[in-house]
Amino acid sequence: MKIFEELQARGLIAQVTDNDEIRELINNGGARFYIGFDPTADSLHVGHFMALCLMKRLQMAGNKPVVLIGGGTGYIGDPSGRTDMRSMMTPEVIQHNCDCFKKQMERFIKFGEDDAIMVNNADWLLKLNYIELLREVGACFSVNNMLRAECYKQRMEKGLSFLEFNYMIMQAFDFYYLHEHFGCNMQFGGDDQWSNMLAGTELIRKKTGDDAYAMTITLLMNSEGKKMGKTAKGAVWLDPNKTSPFEFYQYWRNVDDADVMKCFKLLTFIPIEEIEEIANWEDSRINEKKELLAYHLTELVHGKEEADKAQASARALFGGAGDDANMPETEIADSDLENGVIDILNLLIKCKFAQSRGEAKRLIQQGGVTVDDAPINELNKTFTADDLKSGLKIKKGKKHFNKAIYKG
Repeated sequence: MKIFEELQARGLIAQVTDNDEIRELINNGGARFYIGFDPTADSLHVGHFMALCLMKRLQMAGNKPVVLIGGGTGYIGDPSGRTDMRSMMTPEVIQHNCDCFKKQMERFIKFGEDDAIMVNNADWLLKLNYIELLREVGACFSVNNMLRAECYKQRMEKGLSFLEFNYMIMQAFDFYYLHEHFGCNMQFGGDDQWSNMLAGTELIRKKTGDDAYAMTITLLMNSEGKKMGKTAKGAVWLDPNKTSPFEFYQYWRNVDDADVMKCFKLLTFIPIEEIEEIANWEDSRINEKKELLAYHLTELVHGKEEADKAQASARALFGGAGDDANMPETEIADSDLENGVIDILNLLIKCKFAQSRGEAKRLIQQGGVTVDDAPINELNKTFTADDLKSGLKIKKGKKHFNKAIYKG
């Protein structure tokens, strides 16, 4: 099975500009393609994960990736999928986020002169002359067509700033620039980027007469139609300091039954034939499927050692066997203690199991909190530094654990 057919079998392909041409290019290793990543945070998250996996699959099939870091478009902010305007970032924050992205991507993509390259669109976008851009690029765009784009439609009611309105032009210019300077003939991205990507292929055609292609991949949605990759604590990050390997493992271990096989197809590198065999396992083996999924994805992002630790901790906590030493920890400092103690409400907030004391009270009143496996019923329960020195295992509900520890 060639790469295009594998992408189809996995359900990764959403929309394509030219089906036969794209199949021919990527099946024969002829694509010089790019995927863009705007540096809106200092870590990639699960939402970027599919794009990284796609880039890796295409590189393994002989195609040449160009990783585009949006140091320039980050000054504007993509309105796609947004109901409000993104916060504007300083140049220093944008550069810091770009640097963090590159370190994480090197785990997935092979960089080198004959392999993948990384570019930053700040190198050309920040040097653009406004009048020149209007004459050379702006003349190629129809405002009527732009306003029909889905990414703008959903913002029109609440208000679309002129700043954001320019995002499509900037992304199209990226494709044109990469085509001219790096020989890019294809762009890949999430399905919410379709309008922006079409604008790029059209700009290249108008300016050069060349053909360029675009393909969007399926967005990572659950069976309820909501984007995956969010928890009560926020996004599921690829940075282990923001989402620990154990928490990352647990996220996939706890996905809904209906989403398990889709995640196998979209995110893992397990051969499609083996995935089909897994799909035929009896329903009683659903937890085994989830554990296998969680292990594979944690190994891919954090390595085998961390995947082994996360699995051992999960089995200890939920199955009564194994080592729970690697569960997430929250360090309690002297500043967290008042008169030498910390109460249960503040402890729950410190462990990020509650946002406020009121929410922490409700958790306790609903019987959802245990400490070292003992139910907590007292709202004024306190713990000393000595209690915390060996670590207290805090549990919220059935699936959320944290070890609170005082290290002096």
